[in-house]
Amino acid sequence: MSDAMAQHIVQQHGARLAGFPAQPVPAATEQHPVYLATLAACSTLGFIAADAQCLARAWRAQTERTGRFDAAHWPDEPADFGLQPRPHTRAFAACPRRLGLYAVLPDAAWVGRMARAGVPTIQLRYKSDNPAAITREVRTAVAAVRGSATRLFINDHWREALAAQAYGVHLGQDDLDILAGSEIEQLRDSGIRLGISTHGYAEMLRADVLAPSYIAIGAVFPTTLKRMPTAPQGLARLGDGARLMRGYPLVAIGGIGLAQLPGVLATGVGSVAVVRAIVQAPDPEAAAAELASVFNQAVAA
Repeated sequence: MSDAMAQHIVQQHGARLAGFPAQPVPAATEQHPVYLATLAACSTLGFIAADAQCLARAWRAQTERTGRFDAAHWPDEPADFGLQPRPHTRAFAACPRRLGLYAVLPDAAWVGRMARAGVPTIQLRYKSDNPAAITREVRTAVAAVRGSATRLFINDHWREALAAQAYGVHLGQDDLDILAGSEIEQLRDSGIRLGISTHGYAEMLRADVLAPSYIAIGAVFPTTLKRMPTAPQGLARLGDGARLMRGYPLVAIGGIGLAQLPGVLATGVGSVAVVRAIVQAPDPEAAAAELASVFNQAVAA
């Protein structure tokens, strides 16, 4: 029975989720036939063990809730994944559901330049081991957007962001690993906005526990700018994740340029982060204007 159900799932979704190598089936933690079937099917479809487990439990919950097994309906009901009921009782400060074009930039000079160009949301991703340099860049970046409509998130350096009274902080999964519970409470109580990077179902569920201001999903396409923990997700997986996490403002990130922008926005995300499309452009201001124009047209369509 489980084998037949697994084959049916793969037949239903294999084409749209093609391109990922099959993964080993992880050890089962329960014996429900739908759970076993979907654990095997999602592993065949290329989901890593942690994500296959999330999907298997959700598909079993979906089946129990609806009273029937449906191989065609990819799970997307938040309650089936155990997401928090909304509204959250202890959520981070809210930010707009559409953060618009979201530029990820390497230093404060770039932040000021793109704020003057009218980019609505910017992340300072400044890499340094020098504490004084980090403090200087964060303070300079916050000052550069002051008085503008640009929202500035600081990547990683949350203490400096708090001290400089930045709009928000963006943290990756590795950052969450080293944050103590008291530090998370300090961030939440400060009123600063929090964005969290995710790369699959298990990380999305982990992010939901913190009730952040927004969730970033990626990498959508291949990127050479940083080593990614998982393979690029592509548009089909992005769309599935966007439906599940629809209660949050969502930012798609990873290898996205002008040509990919309409297709990414069609998945239901409200914002798109770009890096190379601006910082490697011959005319960054013109590139930002064109990206914003295409973004706005796609959203309005």
